[in-house]
Amino acid sequence: MVNIYEPGPLEGRLMQWPVLAAQGVLEVRLAETDHEVEAAQRLRYRVFYEEMAAIPSPQMREARRDFDHFDEVCDHLLVVDRSVIDDDGQPTVVGTYRLMRDVDAVRAGGFYTESEYDLKIMLSGVAEGTKLLELGRSCVLKEYRSRPGAMQLLWRGLMVYNTRFSTDVMFGCASFATTDPKDVALPLSYLYHFHMAPQEIRVKANPSLYVDMNLMPKDAIDPKEALRALPPLIKGYVRAGGYIGDGAVIDKQFGTTDVFIYFPVSKLDDRYRSRFEMKQ
Repeated sequence: MVNIYEPGPLEGRLMQWPVLAAQGVLEVRLAETDHEVEAAQRLRYRVFYEEMAAIPSPQMREARRDFDHFDEVCDHLLVVDRSVIDDDGQPTVVGTYRLMRDVDAVRAGGFYTESEYDLKIMLSGVAEGTKLLELGRSCVLKEYRSRPGAMQLLWRGLMVYNTRFSTDVMFGCASFATTDPKDVALPLSYLYHFHMAPQEIRVKANPSLYVDMNLMPKDAIDPKEALRALPPLIKGYVRAGGYIGDGAVIDKQFGTTDVFIYFPVSKLDDRYRSRFEMKQ
């Protein structure tokens, strides 16, 4: 059972999470049982290890699930298809986001992102009391990516979650499906020149992993072409008001080139706010 607690004076009070949003046969909510968390992990395995180029551990390969110790303290946002029932008689999970608040990162010994990026400048640069939310392991089942609904519902659920916990800043890693930065020189350079985070909060890749994103001069970049070359998730982040950290990182396990995303919730573009925010 994944228990969600109210911080502050109401610490210890179990919060109930109904369906956060729905569209046709799809609905978005938080995982509440071990079975639902495992369903999210199985979806992650299908997308990252079977469809893409991630390399599973022997334990992951045997279980056919993607997992690590962060899963135990994170919340798992799920999009389920109520018209497709799995072998256990439950709606099939077709999309997921892994969410970790700062209070949960303390229990986990830090944020997942710290394995790739030095977060000190971000953590010291935010005002006292700022609430942070790390986003990770986002994926949607292949056959649902071309349909309207699944990714939009994940974002709607995320907005409800942010409102519930008064999140100030979202952050995390987002990926290009290659381990050769030259393959994505245009979009990496575009992010470097047009969407870099302000200096005072600019997170930088850990020195041993740092890959320069400045692969093309700014005047050689066609922004429209570069936007088309961005993966949908990264494109959504920057269009909605997100910033990029300094330096990419090659993730050999997942077969990706990662960039750091910094997203002040207050800067969310009004077009996206109206599209994804739910009335409370």
